[in-house]
Amino acid sequence: MTDPAHADILGSPAPVLSVSPVVLPAPGRAVDLHVRVSAPVTGSDLPVILLSHGLGFSNNLSSLNGYAPLANFWAAHGFVVIQPTHLDSRTLTLDPDQSEAAPHWRTRAEDMKRILDQLDAIEAAVPQLFGRLDHSRIAVAGHSMGGHTASLLLGARLTDPNDGTEVDLAEPRIKAGVLLAAPGRGGDALTEFTVENYSFFLTTDFSTMTTPTLVVAGDKDDSAFLTVAGPDWHADPYTLSPGPKSLLTLFDAEHGLGGVSGYDVAETTDENPERVAALARLSWAYLHGELYPEDSAWKAARDALSAGPDRLGRVESK
Repeated sequence: MTDPAHADILGSPAPVLSVSPVVLPAPGRAVDLHVRVSAPVTGSDLPVILLSHGLGFSNNLSSLNGYAPLANFWAAHGFVVIQPTHLDSRTLTLDPDQSEAAPHWRTRAEDMKRILDQLDAIEAAVPQLFGRLDHSRIAVAGHSMGGHTASLLLGARLTDPNDGTEVDLAEPRIKAGVLLAAPGRGGDALTEFTVENYSFFLTTDFSTMTTPTLVVAGDKDDSAFLTVAGPDWHADPYTLSPGPKSLLTLFDAEHGLGGVSGYDVAETTDENPERVAALARLSWAYLHGELYPEDSAWKAARDALSAGPDRLGRVESK
């Protein structure tokens, strides 16, 4: 239930229209790109959030069918949310021996660029959206591996383990981002498992990630199979990047951040609907404030988080 202070910040939620799959032709990709589009049924000049899914044990959450607690909230409060199914989704049956079915750190970012290249086609495919998107106000969000994808689009770089070249996938059309439990630094912070299976993590460089970003980390998210650095690893995109950045630390949150990947998800180890609701509000306020600088929603949301005896987290900025 939204308290009066948050209601003032957000306004009344609108009914949400969600359409999937919208199929974007993708020559050279193993399969065409399928996306879900969620939007309020009313309004014009709507800003856009590209939402990148993580990996995981479920068959469908790591696809356009996941992350409803965030996508529905953001859409109900004025964003158009576009969710691709990346090539590493369990919903696809690609041959793992084919090079194009290898770890998809690059193809994931290319998916997001392809969406931006085809926003007109998406509007045409969803007639209720035609002429309602603001192509100048674009944000990106991603959870876990999706956070890595988002970080590359926001300016982080890495060295391609296949040929040793530095990779720059920064997307200037994206004006702000939210990283949810995203991977941190490489080098000696990684486990042997990560080095063997996700070698591209070794050279992650956040020093070039200059786009305004909200980094969200759970203080109980140790991700022990990926890192030896403990929960602080997920704050690295904030700590190791230049400003302007903000860090939202959620108290007692593990990798699911309370359950962002879906409603009542069995694999969520820290289910907490109140935490998810707070995260949805705060991330909405951050992105709205970055895309509309005259807006005061982010300051109001931060003030609301710090008020009261039962704080769910803390925010710091630079």
